[in-house]
Amino acid sequence: MPVLHVVIPFYNEGGTVVPCVQRVLAAALPEGWSRSLVVVDDHSDTSDRETLRELVATLRSQGHPVELCRHERNQGKGAALRTGFDAVLAAQPSDDDFVIVQDADLEYDPTDYRRLMRRLLQGDVDAVVGTRWGEHRTVTGFARRLHAWGNRVLTRCSNFMTGLELSDMECCYKLVPVRLLHGLRCRLTESRYGVEPQMVAVLAKMKARVGQVPVSYDPRSAAEGKKIGWRDGVRALWVIARERLRRGDTGEARR
Repeated sequence: MPVLHVVIPFYNEGGTVVPCVQRVLAAALPEGWSRSLVVVDDHSDTSDRETLRELVATLRSQGHPVELCRHERNQGKGAALRTGFDAVLAAQPSDDDFVIVQDADLEYDPTDYRRLMRRLLQGDVDAVVGTRWGEHRTVTGFARRLHAWGNRVLTRCSNFMTGLELSDMECCYKLVPVRLLHGLRCRLTESRYGVEPQMVAVLAKMKARVGQVPVSYDPRSAAEGKKIGWRDGVRALWVIARERLRRGDTGEARR
């Protein structure tokens, strides 16, 4: 039975991780698929860490396959993803298994998993990225419009450098088969949010065919715990340029 491996970076999100994981477990998948969770605690505060520990203990007692990894110091989302990807690969999954990234807040809706997976299962793409922008979603409010504008600028810069045609390079939902994860993981070096453009750039260098699927999005404000800021946008531009100029072949995507 093929498995969807859900990698969840976690940092001080004790107030949202329980309903988030419940949604992950309740999300419908294509017929015949099961799921496995890897949660990476990026050195959260004591109370949040305890909430996560209790959640994982409960899930295990209920028979859910879940692995908990911890960082001894806070390193960032990119570092958490590298740890999570390493944990997935260490379990020696099938090349036909899929891996998806899921933030531990409630901005993204796991009910989108099935549509993302079905797009990849069609066989005409090698990886799938979600998109929050388009006719399926109306953006209101100055702050949210400004965020959407900044994201589109970064995505256009990324597309110019990679040759891809995405509308939301920064989207959390990135779905790849395990056969691609091996080559992708070995090139990931960004420890914070620069991992988003780096993942896309590496996929492009691997000559992966990258599709996209509209996804739901319920954004948080800074007051509600949103961590990304303008410095991360500047870093993203640097990563986009650096990856375009970096030499070295990651090898073509195996199909």
